[in-house]
Amino acid sequence: MDATNLKTRMNTKVQALSEREPGTSQYLALNSNALELIQENLKHQPLSFQLFDMVKSPSGGSTVFSVPGLSGEEAEKELTGIILDYTTPRAYWATPDPVEGMPPTCLSKDSLISQDGKACAHCPFNDFGSKDGESPAKACKESVLLFLLRPGSVFPLLVRVPVTSKKIFLKYTTRLISRMTPLSRVVTKITLEKATSREGKPYALFHFDAVQILDQETAAKAREFGKQFMEFVNAADVEPVFTQAS
Repeated sequence: MDATNLKTRMNTKVQALSEREPGTSQYLALNSNALELIQENLKHQPLSFQLFDMVKSPSGGSTVFSVPGLSGEEAEKELTGIILDYTTPRAYWATPDPVEGMPPTCLSKDSLISQDGKACAHCPFNDFGSKDGESPAKACKESVLLFLLRPGSVFPLLVRVPVTSKKIFLKYTTRLISRMTPLSRVVTKITLEKATSREGKPYALFHFDAVQILDQETAAKAREFGKQFMEFVNAADVEPVFTQAS
């Protein structure tokens, strides 16, 4: 295939992505005074992680998300929205069986430097097999936390991506980088696929697909909203709630 035909195919694919899901006005946060509304309803209190709805990886290899709603948990096969930002925290518990809600013994908000200023890469709990010596799992638990802005909402949904899917997500971001496309300029669809561990235990793998490229105006609004929103989150200076045992 010559360069001209290849370029034509790429342009056609980009155009198809841009037209696949029209109506970015559905993202209320980008077309309203959402930040003012958030501040008003919270009475200018810190925007801590505990205030977010969060979606975790389902157990038992299920391929259905459990999403908090006004009437309780709702089952959804896929999550679609704009990833405004993400963090890569990790946490370690000294006890082998921490109860739900127990704060970690040590944590890092970026998986690089711990809360006491030490390099995570040199920590023995970052070694493969350090969890129990019987599996390749690390004693220090890694995750990715996505701030997913969904249509019809002004408050992002937190999506916790487990370590088993961390590389899949980072690979997705690098593919966007190779095309000079910011993460917040595309509408991302997140789905689950059943997989089995070396020990024979079923679990869910996350998959990420760009289903729409936002126009420049909408992309600029998403980037600015995400920047200001994360300033609120970072100003709270609290531990990510999902680093607690669960």
